[in-house]
Amino acid sequence: MYPFIFRTVFARMDPETAHHAAMLVIRALGVAPLSWAARRLTAPAPELATTALGLTFDSPFGVAAGFDKDVKGAAGLYSLGFGHVEVGTLTAIAQGGNLRPRLFRLIPDRAVINRMGFNNNGAERAAVRLKKLRKRSKRAVLGVNIGKSRVVDVENATADYVQSALLLAPLADYLVVNVSSPNTPGLRGLQAVQTLRPLLSAVREAAGSVPLLVKIAPDLEDDEVTAVAQLAVDLGLAGLIATNTTIARDGLISDDAVVRAAGAGGLSGAPLKARSLEVLRLVRAAVPADFCVISAGGVETGADVEERLEAGANLVQGYTAFLYRGPLWARQINQALAT
Repeated sequence: MYPFIFRTVFARMDPETAHHAAMLVIRALGVAPLSWAARRLTAPAPELATTALGLTFDSPFGVAAGFDKDVKGAAGLYSLGFGHVEVGTLTAIAQGGNLRPRLFRLIPDRAVINRMGFNNNGAERAAVRLKKLRKRSKRAVLGVNIGKSRVVDVENATADYVQSALLLAPLADYLVVNVSSPNTPGLRGLQAVQTLRPLLSAVREAAGSVPLLVKIAPDLEDDEVTAVAQLAVDLGLAGLIATNTTIARDGLISDDAVVRAAGAGGLSGAPLKARSLEVLRLVRAAVPADFCVISAGGVETGADVEERLEAGANLVQGYTAFLYRGPLWARQINQALAT
């Protein structure tokens, strides 16, 4: 049923408008008694329970940051069967993001290009929603992803991240420092070890006992991936997320004119699968066994998730395939993992 709905309805809509329409339904699913009914239908099999970051996840498969930027749909996403929900990216200062259009589908590639630009209502308002969500949904594992406010110069990025961490870490099960989005000027430059070390050290202190992770880009060179992974271990971080979206456009089958029209931004979805898996293996080889590695990028099927777990991921995240698979995607993944 969903493929038909996608072809005849969603594929004809502006992608961002379609996302907001879907979020209205997801938000409704987060309210009892609909949330209870949905979770009964989608709940992962008990044998899928996974321990990582000192937490217990109902399933190793969760939804990546970017889907629920403002903590409005996390309860509904949990009710759809995800083992965890990572909200954000959130910034200390509220911002509207880049001008629309800023989200583009490459349907033949089962991919998306976005240049959203961390559009969100700010960490302070997100903290209010997180407090309410914590009271309503005590079982859901919630990650919080933070980024640099656009109006803040790169030289002042550390203080900006620390401000978000102080507000949000106490309400998160784990906290993620996003230095890898291609849609905020200068942000990816923070992945250089010499600039990343003081930033992560400061955020780690602000986060206190909350597990802290860093999210990296697939476009780093292999030696840079290894260096960042080793830095994360040296600083006592709890884990690393590999990977964010890519600025590469290699191997796409969509019409060149469509790709050019979409323009700049991060590419996600199936074309990212091979590189994301490569980066996962590089990270796993560079870190100790008790260091948490979350794999994201190009994940669509239960076999994809199983492949990431076998390659050393503790947890796996998806996002783009939700657009193409529909609301029962997490349930399909969990059923495949349980067989």
